[in-house]
Amino acid sequence: MKYRYSIFTKPYKDLSMDELGKKVVDMGFSAIEYPLRDGFQVKLDDAENGMAALAKTMGAYGVSVSSVAATTDEWAFAACQAAGCKILRIMARTDKNMRYLDWEKSYIKQLEGLEPLTRKYGVTLGIQNHCGPMLSGTMELKRVVEKFDPKAIAAIWDAGHSGLAGEDTKQALDIIWDNVCLINFKNAYYRRVNGPEAPYAKFHHHFTLGRHGFADYPKIAAYMIERGYEGDICLPAEYTDEALVDELAPIELAYVKSLFE
Repeated sequence: MKYRYSIFTKPYKDLSMDELGKKVVDMGFSAIEYPLRDGFQVKLDDAENGMAALAKTMGAYGVSVSSVAATTDEWAFAACQAAGCKILRIMARTDKNMRYLDWEKSYIKQLEGLEPLTRKYGVTLGIQNHCGPMLSGTMELKRVVEKFDPKAIAAIWDAGHSGLAGEDTKQALDIIWDNVCLINFKNAYYRRVNGPEAPYAKFHHHFTLGRHGFADYPKIAAYMIERGYEGDICLPAEYTDEALVDELAPIELAYVKSLFE
């Protein structure tokens, strides 16, 4: 099966729309995930018209807007619709002042209030797993999204953050499969940032190429093929050394494609 590969364009906020389209094509991608945030190409006070213009410009280069990273305000859903984009990506940060299961219940209630917007605009609200005090593990994400029709509210499964959570990738995908709308190929590992003389060890996550992180890309690809995945594949192009994005993203794309094609 031939997939559509998208790149998160967060590193390219200073490019014009035309420059962005050319950049994406030159790197080998046919779609983008766009950060609908302040300081990027689309002005938030005119997001619908701006996203329509972005989609038109990208289309001239043969590029689709396959997902958008934004807030859950109604204007963001409307802007996605204007661009012909079917997925609005968010992440969920837990409340440190609440017990986790109480927060989970309150968050599900919040999502219930957003479900009508997904139907009104024909946009799926995709929630991404993220390590730390967030919906981190795949099962945590599953407990939230399984309450909803996956056409309305679904999971965006991120390989890198699943790996940082210490999950077996095949098991994690098996858990979330019926609720997933998008899969991110990103990878990372933990690196100690202080020496043995320190009173406590300190680790930071280090985002890197797919071959070098915790997530097992070949196992992920094999499972996706086995299950007949039909969605897009997103490469968030997140590397700890941000200056290497232009160099590393095409290398990562070629590797991921080799696992499927």
